[in-house]
Amino acid sequence: MTTTAPPKKLGSDDYSLSRVPRDQRLGFWTMLLQWLAQSGSISQFTLGATIGVGMTFGDAFLAFTLGAVILEVVIFAIGLAGMREGLATPLLTRWIGFGRNGSALVSFVIAISLVGWFGVQNTIFGNSVSELVGGPSWIWCVAAGLAITGLVIFGFRWMALFAKIVTPLFFGLVAWSVVTTLMDHPIAELISSPPPGEHMPLAVAATAIAGGYMTGAIVSPEMTRYNRKGVHVLVQSTASMVLSEYIVGLTGVLLGHLVKSNEVSHIVLSTSGVIGVAIVLMSTAKINDWNLYGSSLGVVNFFQVVFGRRLHRGAVTIVLGLAGTLLSAVGIMTHFTDFLSVLGVAIPPIGGILVAEYWIVRRLRRPLDETRAAGTLPGTSPTWVPLSLVIWMVAFCVGKYVTVGIPALNSLGTAFVLYSVLGLLGLIRPYGVSALRAGEADVRESAPAGAV
Repeated sequence: MTTTAPPKKLGSDDYSLSRVPRDQRLGFWTMLLQWLAQSGSISQFTLGATIGVGMTFGDAFLAFTLGAVILEVVIFAIGLAGMREGLATPLLTRWIGFGRNGSALVSFVIAISLVGWFGVQNTIFGNSVSELVGGPSWIWCVAAGLAITGLVIFGFRWMALFAKIVTPLFFGLVAWSVVTTLMDHPIAELISSPPPGEHMPLAVAATAIAGGYMTGAIVSPEMTRYNRKGVHVLVQSTASMVLSEYIVGLTGVLLGHLVKSNEVSHIVLSTSGVIGVAIVLMSTAKINDWNLYGSSLGVVNFFQVVFGRRLHRGAVTIVLGLAGTLLSAVGIMTHFTDFLSVLGVAIPPIGGILVAEYWIVRRLRRPLDETRAAGTLPGTSPTWVPLSLVIWMVAFCVGKYVTVGIPALNSLGTAFVLYSVLGLLGLIRPYGVSALRAGEADVRESAPAGAV
């Protein structure tokens, strides 16, 4: 009797429904460049300049510190769980707070949010290139969308390889451009100069800093599941925060004081030539690939739970990438930014519940503890955790309608406190048990040739 080999799939499934095996984790420097790649974008300079226009350098330093500390605490708490379990956020939620069916809802929200932002960022990308080099923006949207989709199809290792190329080039270029611009102006004078625009309150600045990346913090396990050690997660995420907030962000503040506007992207682009523009655009694509990657993982988990079908992550990436690219090319995605912002408030409570269950309550996660050493998934998971869904809704309402403080932090903190208190009181209880279905067993994959 002969057996037929399973048909080859385009791209990598990237352990979308299983733990990442220990022998498939990546080294410190490879992962560090992935983290630093998330810090490298012109938009972070623009954010710094926007804050600098409305704040003194000292106040801006305080705002970036507050934002960086908030983000780092969330990233490390959730990212460390992803590293220990080797699981992405959508799959983690089956055993950490939400149950199998609840994880489908979480996956749906994350997938819609991330693919939406992929389309929005692709639109911005296309418009920027059109202004710089000419041509219809829709052509550049299509070119960028297809290129990013092609990269993400082949998974994490190829994305890491791309980061190794783009990240050093981007920061080398930016350092040269910024130093060239600032060397003719006294730095001490720029630091002590008053804000050139209308005053920006500290809470508003911290909201822009922490709230803008909170969704990325919640889905950090998509990256950290490939880490080998918890200390690597801490060092790499901290390095990313230092680079993005203190170096890039505060440099943007100085540039804002210099030009008295948040329109500072031309400083880098006008001094770097065609090659520099290409590097900047590639770095923007390097950040947007994570939106598409995270969305594909969410869709795979959603379809497995709801329809009982295991989809290949590479195939899902093609569909999502083409859809996001098409919608961005015809200009539709920009009309959904308000809706995506609402989803942005809905995602932080997921993080609050994950942190509370994994590190404080630690009851639903027990099956993960029992199977971690073997590198397999638990044979069963809770079907529903109804009170978690109630907490999620309450926290969302707090984030959406409470006007004091940082909305993303308000919703995350509310979910964390409610789940911790109710969980420690024994009121968080699962209902039903779901067995692991056929097709959800761990699948071993070989690394793509040449990927490191």
